[in-house]
Amino acid sequence: MEELFRSGHLSAVIGLRLANGRDVVVKVRPAAPRVAACVEVQRRLFQAGYPCPEPLTGAAPLGGDIATAEAYVPGGAMLPSADRAAAAFAEAFARLLRLAPSPAETSVLEPAPSWAAWNHAGDGLWPHPEGTDVNLDEVAGAEWIDDAGRRARDRLRIGGSAAVLGHCDWLAGNLRWRGDSLLVVHDWDSVTADSEDVLVGFAAALYSSVDADELATVEDTRRFLAAYGRARGRDLSADELQRAWAAGVWTRAYDAKFQHAAGLPITSLSENEADERLRRAGTARP
Repeated sequence: MEELFRSGHLSAVIGLRLANGRDVVVKVRPAAPRVAACVEVQRRLFQAGYPCPEPLTGAAPLGGDIATAEAYVPGGAMLPSADRAAAAFAEAFARLLRLAPSPAETSVLEPAPSWAAWNHAGDGLWPHPEGTDVNLDEVAGAEWIDDAGRRARDRLRIGGSAAVLGHCDWLAGNLRWRGDSLLVVHDWDSVTADSEDVLVGFAAALYSSVDADELATVEDTRRFLAAYGRARGRDLSADELQRAWAAGVWTRAYDAKFQHAAGLPITSLSENEADERLRRAGTARP
């Protein structure tokens, strides 16, 4: 057996070439009941023809952690062509939501990943980040981030449709393209259940159009939301649009708060951009 690569942040991701010549990816992360459900959703999507790696195992204990294995899908470009990026990312996301099983068909997916847990069960504004003991609610400074997150959360508490399953980390780094055609989507630990408009809002705020290291601009998000409506065959309603914008603010404000707490440059959101996105969410500052 030969090790091909090793990477990962919250998980250890190890590429292996087995003795029979087959290339696989093994992922090892802290044990959590939701991992088994994520693998099952990935398996169902693969069987439905969605471009994701084929799961080769279920979730298996490994010491105090849990491990899974999947087929290795190499290659592909980080981005489609710039003039097709919004449509390509949106169409891929619409297809995912269309083919995904319903939440009732899966086992437990709670808690959601922290950057998607706007409705977490804790008392404070921010959920607890994975892999650290920091309490974001106790971190002072950059009060505009807390204000943006609170306004976005309050808007998301109004309205919403029944939960569906989707991918809450629609970053360019998790997708690969062959031209403008989707080759593969990675990181299926990011499966979560929420209303369609929230999941679409996360994706529209996180994808990239011209640089995989930069998140969507306001205009990029607008284009994604319009393209998503076309892809699903029905434009987002005014309420769905506002909730989608609010969801994007919340996930990027969470990341900005974490960056501030860690003493890093705040790159996920600026105060001016938060104001513009919140205006589109119908919850601008008075």
